[in-house]
Amino acid sequence: MKNPAVAENRRLVGLLEDALARELRLWKVPVFKSDRIQGTDISSFQYQDVILWLGERSRLFKLCPETFALGVCVLNRLLATVKAQPKYLKCIAFTSLILAAKINEEDDVIGSVKDLVVQSGCNFSTAEILRMERIILDKLHWDLYTATAVDFINIFHALLISSHPHLDAGARGAAQKRPCLQVALWTRQVQHCMACHQLWQFRGSTLALAIITLELETLTPDWFSVFTDLLKKAQIQSAEFIHCKEMVDEYLNSLEFSLPPNAVYIFDSTNVTKLQDEVEEGGGGVWGPGALLTPARGSGGEGDTDEFYDGFGCLYNEALEAGGGDMEGQVQKNVSPCPPLHPPGN
Repeated sequence: MKNPAVAENRRLVGLLEDALARELRLWKVPVFKSDRIQGTDISSFQYQDVILWLGERSRLFKLCPETFALGVCVLNRLLATVKAQPKYLKCIAFTSLILAAKINEEDDVIGSVKDLVVQSGCNFSTAEILRMERIILDKLHWDLYTATAVDFINIFHALLISSHPHLDAGARGAAQKRPCLQVALWTRQVQHCMACHQLWQFRGSTLALAIITLELETLTPDWFSVFTDLLKKAQIQSAEFIHCKEMVDEYLNSLEFSLPPNAVYIFDSTNVTKLQDEVEEGGGGVWGPGALLTPARGSGGEGDTDEFYDGFGCLYNEALEAGGGDMEGQVQKNVSPCPPLHPPGN
């Protein structure tokens, strides 16, 4: 009789291999030089702002985290393939999210393109979004679905449970207030990292494993054996992983993801219901601290680029004032997914 655990582990390894193969074939990110996307006037701050804004739209539409991550991947692949002007950036990003939603979400969740445009509060017309869809599909050869960092978080988590069940069992028995394998936390951390163009030089599989390993180090004494098992299955180079892990650790610490050691806080119930509803509506949002990162020299895979101004120009009347495609500064910054906490009074 076959061992069910062994069969499940093999199935998960097969899923991981398929995801890695698709990532290897399709992963592409824009190259940043002199703090701008190579060949364009799109700055790192504009890029980070539009990712944060896209996260807000994803949360507004109640999309799942996988949809938001795929939308960002589609956006990155297009920006790595073509040369776009800043005034088209928001339209490209919004359309990328809609295409990702059409792949991942049920029809009753996303509704019509017209409804999404109205809900978003943007100045885009439905015709502009539909034309942009055709441009993106044409440039990416209608092959949009790729494994994202959120997908790898889910796969790695399943592998941990399958190969190292003691981790989850130990969490339930000894530390009920803090489960060992916090998938929701890892997913939020990935979403925060998506607003940092320096971290996009690493593939989603590497980024996901770095985030998981940072927590494993604090939760189990045998973390190294667990980590090396995942590293081998993920086929990630050690040097690249170490570099990614150091950058992720520094970045997440800069966002103050965890409370200071030995600090005492008093729970403030003001607006808690509203905040909890926002978190439970999908957790697909990205919150503002990512935009506060000081930009550094970015890198990424070099890809063939072409002049694409004419293609985007078809969407707009250049004689009109730039409206729907301009950055509107609507990013909501410094909003935390956690209820407000205040230091105790004297």
